[in-house]
Amino acid sequence: MKFPKTQTLKEVADIIDSKYIGDPNFPVYGMNEIHVVEPGDIVFVDHPKYYDKALQSAATIILINKEVECPEGKALLISDDPFRDFNKLTRHFRPFRATETAISLSAEIGEGTYIQPNCFIGNHVRIGKNCIIHSNVSIYDHTVIGDNVIIHAGAILGADAFYYKKRPEGFDQLISGGRVVIEDNVGIGALCTIDRGVTGDTTIGEGTKLDNQVHVGHDTVIGKKCLIAAQTGIAGCVKIMDEVTIWGQVGVISSITIGERAVVMAQSGITKSIEGDKTYFGTPADEAREKLKQYANVKKIPEILNKLK
Repeated sequence: MKFPKTQTLKEVADIIDSKYIGDPNFPVYGMNEIHVVEPGDIVFVDHPKYYDKALQSAATIILINKEVECPEGKALLISDDPFRDFNKLTRHFRPFRATETAISLSAEIGEGTYIQPNCFIGNHVRIGKNCIIHSNVSIYDHTVIGDNVIIHAGAILGADAFYYKKRPEGFDQLISGGRVVIEDNVGIGALCTIDRGVTGDTTIGEGTKLDNQVHVGHDTVIGKKCLIAAQTGIAGCVKIMDEVTIWGQVGVISSITIGERAVVMAQSGITKSIEGDKTYFGTPADEAREKLKQYANVKKIPEILNKLK
């Protein structure tokens, strides 16, 4: 998430009331999670296990809960609770703003686009040309939709990321300030749910088609011309390359990559990154032929046990 204008290190420190290490005028352009940070971004870290990863990342401002040696060319924000203060920054730069109309006055809707009754279009949403938004669709703030997109009834674009920190009193939510970006010629089935990024974009690539009741988690990037069948659940921070086919009721764990043109058969569970140009089946998923051989061998176990007796 980029800020509306460049901030200084001191200005950001004042917002969260924190100590800082570095030039007070050090430029701050935005804030992001570690997997999408760029120079000028703030990243937060609150566990020693991940200090080095954050300090050596592309981020040039590290919000951290311990005074450490500051890498050259970077700056530190020292906080007793980086998670809390990251949320403060999200609320400050992208606060929730209620709207009193079904279609926000700040929404931009392209020529030839039809919006059916009972839809909600949030603040600063951009919808391209020749789209069809069927009834009871909810499109949250800052969502971007390209041209020739069809979204079927009951779909929800831009709900919060499922991202929590466990505390003694319960679960503390990491506030979502990212977006959903839908590229041209995408089809989204009825009752699909696509969560926005925490600070970046959840993206559905050009020409991809989602069947009914598909869930796409925060910050996931789906490539071009993919086919994803009903009741598939994709966790956050997944990268699905171009022309992947995923059949019904597949579960995909977070932070993995599915290679180009991979095919995942129905009711499979993807628990690790998989290569492209292969077909997969089972839980945990493996190459389909190998998995089917394994199942066939399992069926032989009673016969083998009887022979041993």
